[in-house]
Amino acid sequence: MNPINYLYLSALLFTIGGAGVLVRRNAIIVFMCVELMLNACNLAFVTFARLHGNLDGQIIAFFTMVVAAAEVVVGLAIIVTFFRSRHSASVDDASLMKL
Repeated sequence: MNPINYLYLSALLFTIGGAGVLVRRNAIIVFMCVELMLNACNLAFVTFARLHGNLDGQIIAFFTMVVAAAEVVVGLAIIVTFFRSRHSASVDDASLMKL
């Protein structure tokens, strides 16, 4: 398979994730779309590493996955706390949590 096809797939996944972040109001869906965007970037990193014949892109993709896992843990903890206090996971209600 041609590596340019992987880049097209990466761009498509990133666009879907970006549209989901901009359009959706549910915080869990927004976090899933952010994860989709990070996976699209990982696919592009690995594709470019494969094109250039080195492992730099794969190492960056690994560290991106580690950061994404930490982001999911913190993000879901915030969403659970927000849901317990407001009984809603809507992003529009997040401004009500100001002190």
